Amino acid sequence: MNKIKVLIVDDQALMRDGLRTILENQEDIEVTGAAANGIEALELLEASRADVVLMDIRMEGMNGVECTKRIKEAYPEIVVLMLTTFNDEEYIKESLRYKASGYLLKDIEGSKLVEAIRYAYKGNMIMPSVVADKLSGIIEDKEARAVKQQLSCDIHFTKLEKDIIKLLVEGCTNKQIASLLHISYGTTKNYVSQIYEKLGVTDRVKAVSLLRDIYN
Repeated sequence: MNKIKVLIVDDQALMRDGLRTILENQEDIEVTGAAANGIEALELLEASRADVVLMDIRMEGMNGVECTKRIKEAYPEIVVLMLTTFNDEEYIKESLRYKASGYLLKDIEGSKLVEAIRYAYKGNMIMPSVVADKLSGIIEDKEARAVKQQLSCDIHFTKLEKDIIKLLVEGCTNKQIASLLHISYGTTKNYVSQIYEKLGVTDRVKAVSLLRDIYN
């Protein structure tokens, strides 16, 4: 079995040790190293490539945002999951720009952390609903504003799409949506892609930001 190789990056030793303990108990996950800042993380990646990087945002030397930028430039295939607190919205916005694959609140339960790593490793975006709420007010590019102006009159959603939209807005993952609506995971992914296409966006953060206008 191929294991998911994870690099932990956090400036608090207690946090690094705690994350390592949780992850090393999983049969399908291997911790390749732990770094105290972005500089150390880049050095470790040169020696041993990871599949997923758990990246703290606020660190001395090189913070998580800058490190994410450099990782994605050098190793675009690596998944970077940001470790954030509720008040890190500016850092979160910058990380999104540099193609971070998602965000995890630092108080996340161990089992949910493991699930999030597996989910992101498969190419999915991770976004807790409270983080999405924060971002919805600051992601305002021209494309988003144009779509918002026509949401009420030009975009038609089917009954199933509306059911999926409500769950997206609530922060559910594709897997959770499939389970709640009793449809297959593949079908869910297809419908979510159709919703993105109708909205004219390519990622979940922008989609949720737009869709909240319908249901709020």
